[in-house]
Amino acid sequence: MEYQKICDEIVDCDEHIRYVGIYDYGELYEKTKPGITNYLTREETETSLSQAIYRWSTRKKTITKIGKPIFAMAKYEKVYRITLPVGGAGLILVSTELTANVNEIVDKILKIQSKYLEN
Repeated sequence: MEYQKICDEIVDCDEHIRYVGIYDYGELYEKTKPGITNYLTREETETSLSQAIYRWSTRKKTITKIGKPIFAMAKYEKVYRITLPVGGAGLILVSTELTANVNEIVDKILKIQSKYLEN
C-alpha cells in the first residue's frame, strides 16, 4: 500500500488537519501540514501508535456483538486525535485543530482509505 501517498492526500483534504501518521508493521509514515510544529516527537508518536494498536486489538474482541470498529476519536486540550485501521495491523492517526469538523474529516479520510483498499 502507498502509505506516504495516503498521508499526503489526507493532510491535503482539510485545512484543519495538522498531522497524519500511518503505522504498520513497525514502520511510521507521516506528514505534517506545512507551517505546523508537532506537539510530539517522532518517538513519542511511535509509542502512542503502538499503544493505540493494542487498544484496537481489544476493540476487535466485540466484533461479533457490536460490529467492526470504524474509527476512534479522543479530544485533548490542544487537538483531536482520530485513529482508523489500515493495512495488515496498522493504524492511521490524524490530529486536527479543535475548530475542525471531525465528522466531516472522518468522512473524507474514509473515502481516501477505501480508494486505496480497492486497489
